[in-house]
Amino acid sequence: MTRQTPAKPDGMPDSFPATPVNRVRRQPDRGHYDRATLHAILDAALLCHIAYVIDGRPYCTPTSFWREEDHLYWHGSSASRMIRTQAQGVDLCLTVTHLDALVMARSGFHHSVNYRSAMVFGQAHAVEDMKEKRALMDRLIDRIYPGRSSLIRPPDARETRATSIMCMKIETASAKIREKHVSDDEADYTDVPAWTALYPVTQVLGAPSLCPRQQAGLARPAGMADFVPGARLDAVMASAYRRTFG
Repeated sequence: MTRQTPAKPDGMPDSFPATPVNRVRRQPDRGHYDRATLHAILDAALLCHIAYVIDGRPYCTPTSFWREEDHLYWHGSSASRMIRTQAQGVDLCLTVTHLDALVMARSGFHHSVNYRSAMVFGQAHAVEDMKEKRALMDRLIDRIYPGRSSLIRPPDARETRATSIMCMKIETASAKIREKHVSDDEADYTDVPAWTALYPVTQVLGAPSLCPRQQAGLARPAGMADFVPGARLDAVMASAYRRTFG
């Protein structure tokens, strides 16, 4: 899949330096530190997993997120222990993975999967300014469904109070990608009569199930043009990101 991303702001380095924190050690040839690759993986994703420690015990929470330049944003309940802990500025690790293929080889050791993954490190804080928070709540919707925040009811005071928006500056990050076919030991190609193959894997959109209480005469919004049955989810999310953030 072609990896594309909006242009980075002037003055931002093209890559993150490889450090003991973000360096890819296992299969280092698969490691990537350039922002273009990292941003493309992040922007094509809808869900991430955020790892952190509470009282000495590790937790990992799935949530929706989005990127704006070198900052990541996500939301949660204001009453959430996850949010309250993250807002204290603890160290976080945010990860994203796209599964692209199942790879069957001639030995168990060489069975594999093709994937695109990103691992991002930083510390988060809660957005407290109400004007900024409301704008970010709109962008959370528009990041997935371009232009939709202008078509729906805005959040009221109760909903705004009940929602926390978290922001994390990317301190360092790395990506790891496998995009190979079957790769066996040379002798196994002739000595092991096992059927081998690569199965591509994609998430695709199904047909929409309309709300049974839909008002008559409503057409699908223009911002939903890419949401067609059979479309790849990662491609739709990447397109939605570009539509919203340029």
